[in-house]
Amino acid sequence: QVRLVESGGGLVQAGGSLRLSCAASGRTLSSNTMGWFRQAPGKEREFVAAISWSGGRTYYGDSVKGRFTMSRDNAKNTVYLQMNVLKPEDTAVYYCAASLVETTSPHAYYYWGQGTQVTVSS
Repeated sequence: QVRLVESGGGLVQAGGSLRLSCAASGRTLSSNTMGWFRQAPGKEREFVAAISWSGGRTYYGDSVKGRFTMSRDNAKNTVYLQMNVLKPEDTAVYYCAASLVETTSPHAYYYWGQGTQVTVSS
């Protein structure tokens, strides 16, 4: 059974940075596309970033392009999301997920973590 555990969330002031991690256990996910999504209260789940199995291709949501960077370390079975120049509108629960296809659609992701809260104060 695959388990994804996010960490690194917290409270930060606008303009600050956070680095999220997502560690997988149960089996290797080195052949999976990995994604980050977020969900704010009262809003739908939103695509944030995705990375191909090799790490050679990355995809970003329009609202985070140029500020967030996703990476992965397959040897550690871990993916990361470096978040810079954070804004209050980035406040949400952030989830990592695994998919067999390169996609930004949450419906194609079948393993999900429990989420980590990111709060950006103004």
